[in-house]
Amino acid sequence: MDNIKKPELLIPAGNLETLKTAIIYGADAVYIGGEAFGLRAKADNFSIEDMKAGIDFAHERGRKVYVTANILAHNRDIAEAEDYFRELSHTGADAVIISDPGLFEISKEINPDMEIHISTQANNTNYRTFLFWYKLGAKRVVSARELSLEEIKEIRRNIPDDLEIESFVHGAMCISYSGRCLLSSFMAGRDANQGACTHPCRWKYSLMEEKRPGEYFPVTENERGTYIFNSKDLCMIEHIPELLGAGIDSLKIEGRMKTALYVATVARTYRRAIDDFFESPELYRERLELYKEEIGKCTTRDFTTGFYFGKPQSDSQIYDSNTYHKNYIYLGTVAGVEDGYALIEQKNKFSVGDEIEIMKPDFENVRTKVLEIRDADSMESMESCPHPKQKLKLRLSVMPEAFDILRVKAE
Repeated sequence: MDNIKKPELLIPAGNLETLKTAIIYGADAVYIGGEAFGLRAKADNFSIEDMKAGIDFAHERGRKVYVTANILAHNRDIAEAEDYFRELSHTGADAVIISDPGLFEISKEINPDMEIHISTQANNTNYRTFLFWYKLGAKRVVSARELSLEEIKEIRRNIPDDLEIESFVHGAMCISYSGRCLLSSFMAGRDANQGACTHPCRWKYSLMEEKRPGEYFPVTENERGTYIFNSKDLCMIEHIPELLGAGIDSLKIEGRMKTALYVATVARTYRRAIDDFFESPELYRERLELYKEEIGKCTTRDFTTGFYFGKPQSDSQIYDSNTYHKNYIYLGTVAGVEDGYALIEQKNKFSVGDEIEIMKPDFENVRTKVLEIRDADSMESMESCPHPKQKLKLRLSVMPEAFDILRVKAE
């Protein structure tokens, strides 16, 4: 593997908890959104204070944090954007992710020493576009999801070695070109290009003739159903060698609105796959089924390789459902261990006597039994914990460590 550089593993984080989880479970870098100018308005997102705390946490462990500011800005956004980029200059962020040329100029003027990465929202589909941004000072360009590996290889051959390519390798696919969607704005009055997408591509559609209101006719491509815009999720865990052979510098996971369980599962599985490949390509190939099994232990949809090996065909769509497969249920992340009790903020219900699983950052999964549950404040003993976000103290047959994740197999 001497002639191939190990790629960066770039993981999403919607809040401070998931940022820490991403770092602990194997991310080389994390991308986050602030309270403005990112394309995930429904994510928790970061206050400037949390952003500083998360960046400090990452930097203490030798990792990086990139901040998204990739909306398509309007005139009304400019003054606020200038103030926001001034705030970013004090956070220690390693880069800002931008798609709008106006915001690009503002960032360069206010934070000339901060790296700029060009978002996939900028529709980066050819090497002349990559060169355009490079000449303006961009350090990295995120390839459009619509590119094949052959197209990315051609881009790599025609750009300088120090211009980095970042590409999505896992997560949700957008029905619109590079995420430039008008459906959400038209259907729900919420602009996807301003960070408020309602994901209308996941909805079920029927036809109604204007003179027969209330009479709905199903839209059916074939006998499988009516979710005509509903793409499978991208998963390239079986194709790490091909991704690296295309010259991609950063392997990016989608999902700033996902749970800590999703972030941990995807981060540690891709981390193990990348590290195994660089230890031995044979070891990587031997463990492909293990990676696939582990990646399925968070909330997932059916998978596709997207555009990487050619344009998607009909089998890249999900026609009969818009639901996710929930194979494991997230119970909580261990905040610490004190006096023989594990401290967690409970995410889903479980009970004394339940057999659950401890998910560790090093890829180990440990079975354990819930022996005791107590309210963290009152120390009142409980048989179960039905209230989300309740802080608990747990005694388990095998005790976890800080940052371990507790999960249980869905029935």
